[in-house]
Amino acid sequence: MKRFAALFNAVDQTTKTTVKTAALAEYFTQAPDTDKLWCVALFSGRRPRRAINTTQLRTLAAERAGLPLWLIEECHPIVGDLAETIAQVLPPPSRRSDRSLTHWIETLRALHDLPQEQRTAPILDAWDQLDTTERFLFNKLITGGFRIGVSRKLMTRALAMATGQDEPVLAHKLMGGWTPETTTWHALIEAEDPEADDSRPYPFYLAYQLEDAPETLGAPADWQAEWKWDGIRGQLLLREAGHHLWSRGEELITDRFPEFARARDFLPPGTVLDGEIVAWDGAQPMPFNALQPRIGRKTVPKKLLKEAPVVLLAYDLLEHGDRDLRATPMAERRATLETLLKPLPEDAPVRLSPVIAFDDWPALAGTRAEARNRRAEGVMLKRKDSPYLSGRKKGDWWKWKLDPLTVDAVLIYAQQGSGRRANLFTDFTFAVRDGNGLVPFTRAYSGLTDEEFNKITAWVRRNTLQRFGPVRQVKPEHVFEIAFEGIHESPRHKSGIALRFPRMSRWRHDKPVDEANTLDDLRQILAQYA
Repeated sequence: MKRFAALFNAVDQTTKTTVKTAALAEYFTQAPDTDKLWCVALFSGRRPRRAINTTQLRTLAAERAGLPLWLIEECHPIVGDLAETIAQVLPPPSRRSDRSLTHWIETLRALHDLPQEQRTAPILDAWDQLDTTERFLFNKLITGGFRIGVSRKLMTRALAMATGQDEPVLAHKLMGGWTPETTTWHALIEAEDPEADDSRPYPFYLAYQLEDAPETLGAPADWQAEWKWDGIRGQLLLREAGHHLWSRGEELITDRFPEFARARDFLPPGTVLDGEIVAWDGAQPMPFNALQPRIGRKTVPKKLLKEAPVVLLAYDLLEHGDRDLRATPMAERRATLETLLKPLPEDAPVRLSPVIAFDDWPALAGTRAEARNRRAEGVMLKRKDSPYLSGRKKGDWWKWKLDPLTVDAVLIYAQQGSGRRANLFTDFTFAVRDGNGLVPFTRAYSGLTDEEFNKITAWVRRNTLQRFGPVRQVKPEHVFEIAFEGIHESPRHKSGIALRFPRMSRWRHDKPVDEANTLDDLRQILAQYA
């Protein structure tokens, strides 16, 4: 655990990628194989199940520290992290040990087999032999909230440095549904057969937002344009072992979309498609909120299958006839994809995502302006000679999204943030005017600068009307421009409306409350774009 704690400190105390990479590579070179495997698992989101809830953990920490529970609860929002709060308030350990990361994870996993009343003793015993940083990491593992500022790309680069393997090969090995319980370091990283897992997807190729004018990209003839659909990015794998559907977040979602089982009736084994999963009304995608009820469900009732049937709008072909096509130029992959999908009948669960024809950039800009009417977020630009790479790269793929929709809204509630912003009010509820009153319609917590968060925090503290737990009602005096990507009806909200990806785009010091938007304004936007 000391070696893992040292790695955490090295990564946490710098913003330099080279330093983080070197620290990780050293760990992957020196740590035991089981610890290295768990390190990769933790950094890629494969955390052990939560062993004890946070209420029990706070109570246990208060008892061990000899402090009243209310003091722990008051300290938590100030520190910003419960695991760190507990690590700081506990008394010094009475003894020291150097057990491995794997040992402590196995200790936590064993708690699930114990009766509730027997789970506290192993935690107290761990606290009594770990230093502050080790306790912090152990607490993060207990709560299941383990996150460290290490990207998948950075971890893969460090693994490449430590093992001498190519990054794309390692990125592919790390995909799929593996866990430390189902594999070993040798099987996952060192083995020569990365294709052993027939259900493993390819690493997704991600695009950057186009910030400059498209003319900076050069000749239009070098680029392919497509709609940027508003759905779930996914890979559909059709191999000898069956079919598998993966989301961009590396979540296996096959069971949530049973429609794709029929893809095997139309497409041959050895096919991997990259595309967008959308709810389909028979002619075009449905709004994203029609798809949303299906995202978190493990099983889908017949009613929902009928109300929101899905298709995959395929825009890339990564594997064909068991052959990896990722190094093939985009134009060739597209031609093969069109040949493959052209014979498919209308009721197939896979459809070809159309290419947008354009002769010059102004013409494409005009087409892009129609995106919302087509239930899209904008357009994608892909260089025709580009390979299919891994992760987010600049140069060959760009997303040219529409400017967000905006409304001017009134701040009515505020709540403190967490982490480094635990001392600031950063989470806000906004309202629009409705007659002589205000109707809350959305929350937002991003978009302001640190300076603006400091100013609004000072104002909230001076202008609180009522407190509801951690939430403060404030005087309705400030107007903010709220940007958002989509809008839809919502019976769960008092306004009857919900926004997609709301954030604060600017603080409207120039606008009084009586000039903020109204509920009727929101309804007009809803009628136009929903």
